[in-house]
Amino acid sequence: MSIPMAQDGVQPGEGREPAALLAIGPEAKARVRILVVDDEHTLRESCAAVLRHEGYDVTVSSRGQDALELLKRRAFDVVLVDLYMSQVDGLALLRAALGTNHDTIVIVMTGNPSVESSVEALRQGAFDYLPKPFSASHLQVLIGRAVHTLLVARETREQQETLDRAQVQTDKLTLLGTAPAFRRAIELARKVAPTDASVFVTGESGSGKEMIAQFIHHHSRRSSRPFVAVNCAALPEGLLESEMFGHRKGAFTGAVRDKPGLLEAAHGGTLFLDELVEMPKSIQAKLLRVIQDGVVRRVGSETTDAVVNVRFIAATNGDPEAAVKSGDMREDLYYRLRVVPINVPALRERPEDIPLLADYFLSTYWVRHRRKGAPFPRLTDAALRALCGYAWRGNVRELQNVIEHVAVVVEPGAEIRPEDLHLTGDAGAADTSANPASLISTLLEESYHAARDRVIAQFERQYLTWLVNRASGNMSKAARIAGVDRTTLYRLMERHGLQRSPTAGWVVEREPGAGGTEETPVEAHVGESGGQAA
Repeated sequence: MSIPMAQDGVQPGEGREPAALLAIGPEAKARVRILVVDDEHTLRESCAAVLRHEGYDVTVSSRGQDALELLKRRAFDVVLVDLYMSQVDGLALLRAALGTNHDTIVIVMTGNPSVESSVEALRQGAFDYLPKPFSASHLQVLIGRAVHTLLVARETREQQETLDRAQVQTDKLTLLGTAPAFRRAIELARKVAPTDASVFVTGESGSGKEMIAQFIHHHSRRSSRPFVAVNCAALPEGLLESEMFGHRKGAFTGAVRDKPGLLEAAHGGTLFLDELVEMPKSIQAKLLRVIQDGVVRRVGSETTDAVVNVRFIAATNGDPEAAVKSGDMREDLYYRLRVVPINVPALRERPEDIPLLADYFLSTYWVRHRRKGAPFPRLTDAALRALCGYAWRGNVRELQNVIEHVAVVVEPGAEIRPEDLHLTGDAGAADTSANPASLISTLLEESYHAARDRVIAQFERQYLTWLVNRASGNMSKAARIAGVDRTTLYRLMERHGLQRSPTAGWVVEREPGAGGTEETPVEAHVGESGGQAA
C-alpha cells in the first residue's frame, strides 16, 4: 500500500533515506500517538500503514465529528488532518486539538493548496501543511521533523524544571518598554513563541529586531537548542551559501574538508535570517526547499546530507513587499516566512521608554566599566529632556552607545548634564514631523470627543511613566512633583494599566486580568547579560 507520488517527481529522500537522518529511536517512536483524519479511505489507510511501519502508535478516523470526540477523550502527540471535510473541517479539528493539548503538533493535508489556506492554517497553530498528492518519503520526513520537535520540547521542559528545582538564576538580557506600540510587538511575540510558526520582523536598523527574535526563541519549546543568527547582507553570495548550507570537501578552492552549515547547526532550534531581502534569488530557492521539507544539500553534494528541524525567523529594515514586487524576493518564500508579521517601532515612536532605557543602560555599563562600589552617576532632568528630544536615527542601538560613552567618561556620583551626552547633530530637534502628522491624520477620522480622549490618554500615560521613573519609584515624591495627592496618582496609573515595581523602581504594565498588587513588567529576559535592550 502506498501514497500517490508527488507530481513533480522530485522527492525529498532522493539519494539517501532522509527519515533515517533524523535519528529517532524505535522506543521514542513507539511512545508517539498519531491520529490520522481523512475521509478518503485509500489515502487514510496508506498514511496509517506507512506510519505504523515506522513504529508509531497510529489511530485513524474517517469523519470529522468522530475525530472531534476522539480529541476530547484522548491526547495525541501528532494529528494529521485533511483541511476540507464535511461536518467538521480541518481548521476546527486543529483548534480542538490545540485546545485539548497545546503541545500537540497538527499537520494539515489539502488537495487544493493555496497561499491563503496554507498561511491561515499556520497562523492558527499548524506545524506545517502537506499538499496532496505526496510521497511516503515526504510523509516520513515531515512526521519525523514533527516528532523531533516533540522530543526537543520535552527536553526543554525537563531542563527548565531542573533549573526551577535548583533555583538556578541565569544571566539574562533585558527587553524593556511601556510604549503601546512596543507592548503590542512584545505581546504578539509572546503569543507566537510557543508555536512553530515562522515570524517576519520588520523595523528600522537598531530598533531591536534580533532581540525580539531571541525573545521568541527563549519562550519557545526550542529554547534548550541553539539560536543561530546570520546576516544575509554581510556575506557575498558564494560564502553565504556555504555558511548556510555547508559544503563538501573539494566543492571549491579552499574546501579541504566537509563542513556542516548553519542550518545543521540550528537543528532543533531557531535560525534568524537578518536582512533576508538581501539574500540572492538562487539561495532563496534552496532555502525554500529546506523550509518546505527540511532537506539540506551541501554545496558540492549530489545527495541529501541532512534533514533538519528548524524554526525560521526573518527580519529586514526595508520594505519586504516592495522587494517582492520588484522581484528581489521570491513571493512564495515571503509568504512562507511571513506567517506572523511583527513590526518593532522606532525609538522616536516610543519616547516614554527613553528614560527607562537610559537608566538601564547607565546602570549596566557602570557596573561593567567601573570598579565595584563606585557611586552611580545620575541623569539630570535636563539630560533626560535632551535624550527625549533627540531624533535617534540609530534607534535603541544609538542610545545604547551614547549611554555607554557617558558611563566610561563621567565621574563617579556626578550629575549627568546635556553637554555630557555628546549628542551629534541637532540634539534638540527630534524627528517629530512624522508622528504629529500621523496622529492628526488618525484624529481627523474620529469625533471631537474621541480625538480629545485619545490625546489626553496618550499624554497621561507618557507623563505618568516619566513621573514615576523620575521619582525612582517613590510614589510620595512623584505625587509632590505632580502636585496631586497619592490617591489621585494611583487612580490615574490604574486607569492606564500601570503599576510601580517595588523591586525595579520603574513603571510596569499590569498583566491583563491581574488583581491586587500582582504585576508583570513589560520586559523579557533572553540571551547573555549586558546585551542590547529594546
